[in-house]
Amino acid sequence: MSSNPEPRAADPPERAPERLVVALSSRALFDFEEENRLFESGDDRAYMRLQLDRIDQPAKPGVAFSLARKLLAFRHADQAQAEVVILSRNDPASGLRVFRSCQHHGLAIERGVFTRGQPPWRYLRPLRAQLFLSANEADVRLALDAGVPAARVLPQGARASEAHPNEVRIAFDGDAVLFSDESERVYQRDGLAAFHRHESAKVGTPLAPGPFKPLLQALQQLQRVSDPKGMRIRTALVTARSAPAHERAIRTLMDWQIEVDEAMFLGGLPKGEFLREFEPDFFFDDQTRHVEGAAPHVPVGHVASGITNA
Repeated sequence: MSSNPEPRAADPPERAPERLVVALSSRALFDFEEENRLFESGDDRAYMRLQLDRIDQPAKPGVAFSLARKLLAFRHADQAQAEVVILSRNDPASGLRVFRSCQHHGLAIERGVFTRGQPPWRYLRPLRAQLFLSANEADVRLALDAGVPAARVLPQGARASEAHPNEVRIAFDGDAVLFSDESERVYQRDGLAAFHRHESAKVGTPLAPGPFKPLLQALQQLQRVSDPKGMRIRTALVTARSAPAHERAIRTLMDWQIEVDEAMFLGGLPKGEFLREFEPDFFFDDQTRHVEGAAPHVPVGHVASGITNA
């Protein structure tokens, strides 16, 4: 029997944290509104020719450009911790211009799926996407039905502020976005007083998750594994709730062990001016009046979920 000790097996390499994957349509990432008018006319051949004619003309940044650029800057042990993929109704030939534009703007985007007019939502699962942003409402609804956080962007809305280059800022509405629409249904059916009674009676009962809870969890995980000297995340809850209905919302987040950096209980005040001061890279809300009110100030996504979008 040899006196030499058996060599110890090397420890398995530390597994890198899973990436946050965000899927964007080409119109969410770039300003293709002029080209899109031709696409929507039904002449996809003319649209393809136009995109190929402009292949060396970089597209201008779109409403989700800032979000994409900042997410791609997240690193952990010199590895990217967020990935942006293109998921588009564009045809493959037009996709050439999309990738050329990404290269021009220094966006390290490697993956793309182009479906030439067909609904692309089925590819969200194999891409492992945790967020889908598109200007197409039907695609957004199908993605939400499939359990993927998704929102319809307003391509003509405001672009993100450049005041926070090292911080991804995201603001969320509460009911029907982070939380279920349980309480909103009470409000719609019975009015504000009944809503407050309902929330006070159930203050210790956490709200059920809404469609965007998984995204907020993923952002918190991204924050934990990222280089503390690098990119950071700042989140805000921006809701029409007011006291006493505020407490159930906060207790729900505590029960989920999820933190937000700021909470605004506005009691029906317009959200746009508060969002202008927070300066998010994106704001998500289920009600079109809040979305339209915020769009002149910040990038915004309409979450077509809950009773208000039935």
